[in-house]
Amino acid sequence: MKYQHNFNPTLSDEDIFNEIIKEKEYIGYYNLMHEDTTSFKDYAKTVKQSNIVVIGIGGSTLGTYAIYKFLKHSKNLSKKLYFLETTDPIDIKSKVEAIDLNDTLFIVVSKSGTTIETISIFKYINSLVKCDKNNTLVITENDSKLNKYAKVNEIKTFDIPKNVGGRFSVFSAVGLLPLAIVGIDIDELLSGAKEVYDSFFTKGEDYHRVLKKARFFVEYKNSFNMNVVFSYSSRLEGFNKWYIQLWGESLGKVDINSSRQGLTPIGIIGPIDQHSFLQLIVEGKRDKTITVIKVDDFDSNLKIPHVELEGLSELDYLDNIEFSSLINKQADATIESINNLNDIPCDVITIDGVSERSIANLMYEYELLTSVCAKFMYINAYDQPGVEAGKIILKEKLKGIK
Repeated sequence: MKYQHNFNPTLSDEDIFNEIIKEKEYIGYYNLMHEDTTSFKDYAKTVKQSNIVVIGIGGSTLGTYAIYKFLKHSKNLSKKLYFLETTDPIDIKSKVEAIDLNDTLFIVVSKSGTTIETISIFKYINSLVKCDKNNTLVITENDSKLNKYAKVNEIKTFDIPKNVGGRFSVFSAVGLLPLAIVGIDIDELLSGAKEVYDSFFTKGEDYHRVLKKARFFVEYKNSFNMNVVFSYSSRLEGFNKWYIQLWGESLGKVDINSSRQGLTPIGIIGPIDQHSFLQLIVEGKRDKTITVIKVDDFDSNLKIPHVELEGLSELDYLDNIEFSSLINKQADATIESINNLNDIPCDVITIDGVSERSIANLMYEYELLTSVCAKFMYINAYDQPGVEAGKIILKEKLKGIK
């Protein structure tokens, strides 16, 4: 008798945890919160420029942007942070025109050192202003071609560890350096990540939450293949983008049995998308899980004022309600309406407030969740062969232009 199969037995939580423990020995992102940040903070103190421009794409920018977007309106930051991350000529031109390039530090971030988008933009910037050791910083692998370029030109460099993938690199120099330079407390970021690390690896609350959620996602992936993060704060728009890359690039893989796997990430913002995507959630096909993210304390007391509007007196109950209370009530109404249907998987994450610690909690937990899902799915979360194939084709096409 011959027997073939393309399935694997369900792993126990203990099996998964042991696999993660083993992986922690050679996958670098797990332990980034233990690093010494002195060199980052010392460099940050030397930066005189008012504008900081990060040149990069994907994992080189999305995590940094997520944290900056979440915190910038609640912090008295000393400098402005900008991101050049697309080859869209209109985007490049409009952003560059809004920045005083003579009062700017350019941070070029590329793990490989040969990212086409990043180097293309860096070339353009060099045509506008001389990029040298006085206004440029490079973050890359220590043996990349970009690192060699920096050394030849005496440009300061910081390393991206080889065992830290780009989309998992936010708590390395990739994210910590730009954030430290503009005045964000990077030690608090790492403390927030460490809280989740400690809780998970001592089998505390985060261990149970992450394992339960990952197991559900994977065991029901054929029924609920789309995972919608419904963030009730525009501050989390950057987090949504980061999550989409983390989830898509890590979990869209072929497993050890050559079966195609994947959980489709969708990031939407409340209450804006209550007027669009919520209709699809409520009355559309039952193929989506929902994670609602709320912010408990918005660090704002902005209120709806008492203004008499003729013909709209029936809405006077809105008067003197804080907008932060309104948006959280909108989130609660969405959650209740979904739960009342009894056939849409939904969980709720409530962030304490707008702080380094809270956003780091959220992001590190999602990194762990990604790794655990990958273990359940028998895939490698840390490569991206599907992306690499496109890069090879692009290079050939570009070489053929000349």
